[in-house]
Amino acid sequence: MNYGFVLDERLGIPLPELHLEWEEYAEAERSAILLRWEEIRGTIPDRIMAIERVIVVKQSQLSMEENFALSCQLNSEIAELASTINELHIWFRINQDIAPGAAHH
Repeated sequence: MNYGFVLDERLGIPLPELHLEWEEYAEAERSAILLRWEEIRGTIPDRIMAIERVIVVKQSQLSMEENFALSCQLNSEIAELASTINELHIWFRINQDIAPGAAHH
C-alpha cells in the first residue's frame, strides 16, 4: 500500500503518511484516503476540548503553586498543550487536499 495513517502520540490522532505524490494516486485511492481523513478529522474538536480541560486543571494548579520550580514546570506543560492544540487546528483545516501536510517517504 502506498499510504497509511500513523498515530501521532503527541496529537493523539493518526496522521496521513503518503508515499507518492497526491496526483500519482488512483481516484479510488484518493477517495479512500479522503474518507479516512474525514473520519479522523471529525475527532479533532473532541481531542482539542479534552486538552483544554487538562489546561484548565493545570492553570488552577499553577495559580495555587508556591514552589517556583513546579510553577515553571506547570507553565511549560501548559505551553506544550497549547502548542498541541494549535497543531490540531492546523490539521483540522486540512480538508479536501491532505497532500500539503502529509509526510512523504
